[in-house]
Amino acid sequence: MSKQIHLAAHFPGVNNTTVWSDPQAGSQIDFSSFRHLAETAERGTFDFFFLAEGLRLREVKGKIHDIDVVGRPESLTVLSALAAVTTHLGLAATVNSTFNEPYELAKRLSTLDHLSGGRAAWNVVTSWDAFTGENFRRGGYLDKADRYVRAQESLRIVRKLWDSWSEDQLVLDQATGAFAREGAGAFADEGAHFDIRGQFGLPPSPQGRPVIIQAGDSDQGREFAASDADVIFSRHGTFEAGKTFYKDVKSRLSKYGRTEDSLKIMPAVTVVVADTDDEAVDKAAYIREQQVSGPTALVLAELLWGRDLSAYDPDGPLPAEDPVVGSSVTQGRVGYNDPFPIVAEWRAQAEAHGWSLRQTVINQQNRQTFIGSPATVAEAINHHVQEDAADGFVLVPHLTPSGLDDFVDRVVPLLRDRGVFRQEYAGTTLRSNLGLQV
Repeated sequence: MSKQIHLAAHFPGVNNTTVWSDPQAGSQIDFSSFRHLAETAERGTFDFFFLAEGLRLREVKGKIHDIDVVGRPESLTVLSALAAVTTHLGLAATVNSTFNEPYELAKRLSTLDHLSGGRAAWNVVTSWDAFTGENFRRGGYLDKADRYVRAQESLRIVRKLWDSWSEDQLVLDQATGAFAREGAGAFADEGAHFDIRGQFGLPPSPQGRPVIIQAGDSDQGREFAASDADVIFSRHGTFEAGKTFYKDVKSRLSKYGRTEDSLKIMPAVTVVVADTDDEAVDKAAYIREQQVSGPTALVLAELLWGRDLSAYDPDGPLPAEDPVVGSSVTQGRVGYNDPFPIVAEWRAQAEAHGWSLRQTVINQQNRQTFIGSPATVAEAINHHVQEDAADGFVLVPHLTPSGLDDFVDRVVPLLRDRGVFRQEYAGTTLRSNLGLQV
């Protein structure tokens, strides 16, 4: 029997994948943009709508680069508004575990879960850098090695709060209209980062508790996902890399008493659809040219080289100097622990193809995952899922808010015809549509 494909929509915000300067692009912060993409995803019976989070605008040599000017609104606020204009679509918020407290996390996420009738999800992310921490009282106190320790402790407490109501405490008191019973919502927890006790004020939602999403790719991150996550938002979208990642993470589940079906692996991917495969290839090349301007190419190269490359011509050759490890030329972006083999690969590719610096950046960083006619894209997506390279995909459009319109109108019907994607939602909660248990 064929596996069923899971799909989600990512609202990308402003970054080097979004062509915000395209004449067809809309606002990154108007509610109408969020609503359009969410309604498109729900029309396509996607599992969930995914919002990233930005706690500080990233800087290049002390200045904000144009790919980050607009930033991102607060995720839970936007998703709470979307709960009122959608009925089945899951609502996934990225919320940082480093700079939020477990009690407030539990309450805010549980509130969204109740408002939406059981459709909330939490993408658990961490932050260790002092640059981001300057926006918060704790600054950059958290050592990098401790970020998952705090995240796991925070998640454990949040779940304890969500589960702090027992069945007998959920019986409605007809006289008062209240659920409260003695001991309802009581909790206490003591760990390396938290020592709290009190009473949680919200009973479980229709899906029990929000879905947990995780995106870490280190060995520690994979263990975190295998032990605690319901969905992995992976970057391994190519077939071979996807199969390797899928096998590795799924093999870790048994040590935590979990089955393979209890964790959905959904890489982030981009899709370019046109009438023919050739037209789609041309369209994809045009999009890549739009995504990486000359200044953007230099910014992304500086992230790898750790050097100020402003004197370089982006349409000229690659820098001749070796990279500098640990440089802070670019702040707010994840750097490279070992940039030397990547620089060597870039140089080899540039020499083999006669690429400029900008062309190298375009071809190394902005390759779309699925390119072709609707039939070609549908076949490729299905092949990845049936061959265990993924359980589904989180689609990242290059245009906001209309970037998924073609996919939903032209590719989704073909997946439905194959019997590998739902015709309609099976349930009313996100857990039920993902096929997950509490």
